[in-house]
Amino acid sequence: GVHLRETMNVLSPAAERLRHILGEDDSTPTPTLFTEMDTLQHEGGELEWKESARWVKFEEKVEEGGERWSKPHVSTLTLHSLFELRTCLQTGSILLDLEGYSLPQIVGESTDGLIPPDLKEKISFVLLRKHRHQTKKPIHRSLADIGKSSNAASSKFMLCGSFTDPAQSRSMNDISDTPSTDQLKNKFMKKIPRDAEASNVLIGEVDFLEKPFVSFVRLAQATTLGGLTEVPVPTRFLFILLGPHGKTKSYNEIGRAIATLMVDDLFSDVAYKARDRDDLIAGVDEFLDEVIVLPPGEWDPKIRIEPPKKVPSAEMRKSVLNLNELGQMNGSAGGAAGGEDEELPAPHELGEELKFTGRFAGGLWLDIKRKIPWYCSDIYDGFHIQSISAVLFIYLGCITNAITFGGLLGDATDNYQGVMESFLGTALAGTVFCVFGGQPLIILSSTGPILIFEKLLYEFSKSNDIDYMELRLWIGLHSCLQCFLLVVSDASYIIKYMTRFTEEGFSSLISFIFISDAIKKMYYPINRGFKPDYITAYKCECIPLQSSVNGDVALNFNLTDLDWSQLSKKECVKYGGALVGNSCKYVPDLALMSFILFFGTYSMTVSLKKFKFSRYFPTKVRQKLISDFSIFMSIMSFVGLDMLMGLDTPKLIVPTEFKPTRSDRGWLVMPFGKNPWWWYLASSVPALLVTILIFMDQQISAVIVNRKENKLKKGCGYHLDLFWVGVLMAVCSFMGLPWYVAATVISIAHIDSLKMESESSAPGEQPQFLGVREQRLTGILVFVLTGLSVFLAPVLQFIPMPVLYGVFLYMGVASLSGIQFWERIKLYLMPAKHQPDFSFLRHVPLRRVHLFTLVQIVCLAVLWILKSTFLAIIFPVMILGLLVVRKLLDLIFSQHDLAWLDDILPDKDKKKKEDDKTKKKERKAVEPESDEEVREIWTNMKLNSSLPSTHTQTRILFSPKFANLISWY
Repeated sequence: GVHLRETMNVLSPAAERLRHILGEDDSTPTPTLFTEMDTLQHEGGELEWKESARWVKFEEKVEEGGERWSKPHVSTLTLHSLFELRTCLQTGSILLDLEGYSLPQIVGESTDGLIPPDLKEKISFVLLRKHRHQTKKPIHRSLADIGKSSNAASSKFMLCGSFTDPAQSRSMNDISDTPSTDQLKNKFMKKIPRDAEASNVLIGEVDFLEKPFVSFVRLAQATTLGGLTEVPVPTRFLFILLGPHGKTKSYNEIGRAIATLMVDDLFSDVAYKARDRDDLIAGVDEFLDEVIVLPPGEWDPKIRIEPPKKVPSAEMRKSVLNLNELGQMNGSAGGAAGGEDEELPAPHELGEELKFTGRFAGGLWLDIKRKIPWYCSDIYDGFHIQSISAVLFIYLGCITNAITFGGLLGDATDNYQGVMESFLGTALAGTVFCVFGGQPLIILSSTGPILIFEKLLYEFSKSNDIDYMELRLWIGLHSCLQCFLLVVSDASYIIKYMTRFTEEGFSSLISFIFISDAIKKMYYPINRGFKPDYITAYKCECIPLQSSVNGDVALNFNLTDLDWSQLSKKECVKYGGALVGNSCKYVPDLALMSFILFFGTYSMTVSLKKFKFSRYFPTKVRQKLISDFSIFMSIMSFVGLDMLMGLDTPKLIVPTEFKPTRSDRGWLVMPFGKNPWWWYLASSVPALLVTILIFMDQQISAVIVNRKENKLKKGCGYHLDLFWVGVLMAVCSFMGLPWYVAATVISIAHIDSLKMESESSAPGEQPQFLGVREQRLTGILVFVLTGLSVFLAPVLQFIPMPVLYGVFLYMGVASLSGIQFWERIKLYLMPAKHQPDFSFLRHVPLRRVHLFTLVQIVCLAVLWILKSTFLAIIFPVMILGLLVVRKLLDLIFSQHDLAWLDDILPDKDKKKKEDDKTKKKERKAVEPESDEEVREIWTNMKLNSSLPSTHTQTRILFSPKFANLISWY
């Protein structure tokens, strides 16, 4: 067993060879290869090459009917064909870095001196026949072409072996020297990267050869060889296999094998960097080492394997051959499950943004330096059509939120803060934050805990005869000062201790609040007392009441002449009448229509978002139009349906005048004069609760937005964000506006609407997530539009509230996707055999997974109960309590289990030890173990006239010991 382990930890000879080939520094990346396989056909007495398959990443075949391409699929090769290909490369002609400028010249040099002159001329004749690509429809030959018997006779040399002078019958070079119009106009070019090069595989059977002729050619410079390739891509590689009749299937399989190898990330690197035949064979051997065999009796070879949604990284496979990864077993990182079976997942790292500097405002200064270089790009990166859909989506979410919280604040504070204050505050705070903040993708909004605090504060002020607005101003000022203290002391460092456990608990709670609020607001009364059987008895009449008739009305109208039975409800009340009857209070049932609008908006948005993965319409229509504008299209569709039905559904109510909701207050709050002086100091105590709430809400939302899964490239600014939130606290307090903090759900929705995916993907390859369109423009436009909404009231009043609640529901549900906690909850309802292949299930027992999930569920339930009662004021403290619970989990679960289910908590002492250990290793790497090691490196340098081949040896070159021992020579 020991011997086996020792053997497996040593790289194979092929891998050892590739280590040196691929380990050489090369600044130019390997281009993408487009591979085309053409087979020799005999059509109507003439010879031609016909395209039979192509590869960009996956294989596409010309279907038997010859009229279309197959669906892209994973190439399934036989082991026999790979071994035969290896033999071909061992015995065939290998020409590397050939100076080629045209196909006749390349063919001439590839056959020169290898075969007898008569065979050379015949092979050249065959290789220079014209190529018919799949883009060209088969052209029916005219009668004149059929009459040319000389052409047919001249082609018979191949079948009969009676070769005559080709110059007398046909041109030696039948292939076009320049790309045709069909090639230049081929739309398939969009699927191929701009810097791509081609490898051409030519496979054919001939009668004049007794043994196969094989040639592998790599050109020194990629050259466009006329009509050789389906698309006008310059050719870098040529593989030619001509052999005697009777082995059609074998030749085709060898051709497919080399074509598949050429588009393999590892082998293509080898093909570009190979110095001789042995390097190429080592590449084939390494490919064979990684091949997985499917038993012949357990699958159907006729089945085409669909391309996977996610392909393992090429870098992962190459890491085995990396000069710094000698300890790994050959192929361990390149196997099917190699990427999933590592001992531990990547450690929890939030980046240098949360590094404790130990200097006054050190973190804030670093945030400013980090964000300034990106400021210009933050503006011009927003000029994209995708930004329009993001602005419309987030704008509707923000105004719905502003109206909802504005209405609730009005009820809680007796209209000291209402819808108008909510609109103005959202526009002001959001715009300032998006212009100057460290992470402009964050959307500021009012939150539930702040609403509860405002309600309790107003009730306390009212019962103690304290001026609410003045007390609130001082709380805001103290909270602003406390935020500044947190900023200058780098207190955001505590976020490092917020692992996935805390993040998921907080974001799940906010998501569930969004979902429950959206559903709760959908309560509309149903007319249960209406009985269709008594429809004849229902009536409502307008009866005149002379005693209540308005005097002015009586002067202008003779009420006795009015037909009271024909008056409307408004006219009846106006003229002093009364409505009498059992159907006077009847209201048409709006519940059904409202739920149609609510669930219709939600379900249509989900369907259109998923439409980008469907098979209908071109990619640009699916992704750029339907998917990106899904929310806008859903809202417009159901607004149109509501207008068509004409029912009196509740509509969006927007203020129409720019003035405070309460008439006895202005836009500025005076800090002195209404409360005793000692309240100015005492207000610092409730301000501490507000500060904790803002700090936790803001920073947890920022951590969720800045997750590494979002691939953000412009960095973040935790200290800078908190600084501006503090400033806005003071400004909003002076103006009597609501307080604002990062809104988790809307911020996640903002990121989701700005995600970018690769456009030119290989056939069969899923679009790759490239990152998020990081910029400030969408946020600024959203909040500017929110401020202008007062003037957009005539348009916005047509939007039904159920439609906007549907948007709320979508935001809540969409923000749950990708949360591991939610996936683990679903495991409770799944039998083991139906559970997805999650990485944590491979490494942690299921009962431990369930126990960890149960702890999270209990914590979430406690937070929900606290949020729903008067204890909601201590809600921010309970968020801090999640950190304590997470620390206690270290006593229940092993560090191995926590590494997979959550993240390991950072340990200062442990980190210090690791840093010291790393420094020791570096010193040891720089200082050679012995004088012999230095002499060996120096000898190799002298013999090979080259620099050291590894980074470690380069460092030794500049070590003191090397300088001391150089005199030895």
